[in-house]
Amino acid sequence: MKKLTVSAVLAVLAVLVCVTLVERGYAQADFYKGKTITVVQIVAAGGTGDMRRRALFPYLQKYIPGNPTILSEYMPGGGGRKAANHVYRVARPDGLTIGGMSSSLVTNAILDTGGVQYDIDKLIYLGSPVSVFHYAFLTRKEAGLSNLEKLRAATGVRIGAQEVGHDVYIVGRLFAYLLDLKKPRFVTGYGGPEIDVALARGELDGRANALETLEQRNVEEMKKGLLDLHAVVEIPRGNRPQGYAQLPEIESFAKSDSERKMLAMYRAFRQVGTPYVFAPGTPKPLVQILQDAIRKTLNDPDFHRDFKKLSGFDASPLMPEEQEKVIRELPRDRTVVELFKKLSGADSLPPR
Repeated sequence: MKKLTVSAVLAVLAVLVCVTLVERGYAQADFYKGKTITVVQIVAAGGTGDMRRRALFPYLQKYIPGNPTILSEYMPGGGGRKAANHVYRVARPDGLTIGGMSSSLVTNAILDTGGVQYDIDKLIYLGSPVSVFHYAFLTRKEAGLSNLEKLRAATGVRIGAQEVGHDVYIVGRLFAYLLDLKKPRFVTGYGGPEIDVALARGELDGRANALETLEQRNVEEMKKGLLDLHAVVEIPRGNRPQGYAQLPEIESFAKSDSERKMLAMYRAFRQVGTPYVFAPGTPKPLVQILQDAIRKTLNDPDFHRDFKKLSGFDASPLMPEEQEKVIRELPRDRTVVELFKKLSGADSLPPR
């Protein structure tokens, strides 16, 4: 083995010193001072998802040393794939771009959905303010579909959603499939609030929506009895807000073990929450800074107050380490995946 020359040893030491100084620089408060963090959102402005993030941003700014400016870049499209691909493939891993995702991040990846250009096992997870969800399937009163019998007897019920692959689209398809609707039509291309407008105009007959959103955004329609609710999905199973005990849980309509396993897979996808992520390669000191800021935010009682004020429901935090564990343990059974792919895709629903 050749001996290292004095100059070579000095060069190696210089590199090590530089690396150490850089890492120390990342860990110091002045790294983020005067900088701007961009959160790439998979949603459009103004919806419930946007409100959740607006509640989070002031606290992240407070708890990140240096108190950087935090801005949103709205990038809806492709059921979340557009934003996820951008964060994974385009954004620089410099700690200044965060992906504000939804569960479609993992759903699309596990289902091998076309256009996915990211690897969920390589992304860096920062946590989520939400891990509990309740979706209901509803129709407008004027459609005359006031109960399950009338709903099942109708043909071609028009169900609104944002786009193929979006959470609302997928859960709407699950409801239609398990409730045995006849040749339902899925109409996409809306923003979340726009679906409500289309319902009010009679352009749509029904939709899936979060109960929490209904209690915030659709208060008047609920009070006036303009919406008929038919069934609910509990995530996790057995968790349901007060006032909806009369609604059947979607699993009560499952007819086989494969359908029950498919629902278990769906619940697991949703329990990932609304992940905040860094691209692979983001320096560990910056990851630690953001994860620590997320932890402090999610443990702050004032954040919980403001979150409920803006979003209309309670936060259900998922810490970074818990989120990483959920990702590792996601069910990936290929038989169940194939059924889920058929249900969440653009083709007609499969026969039962």
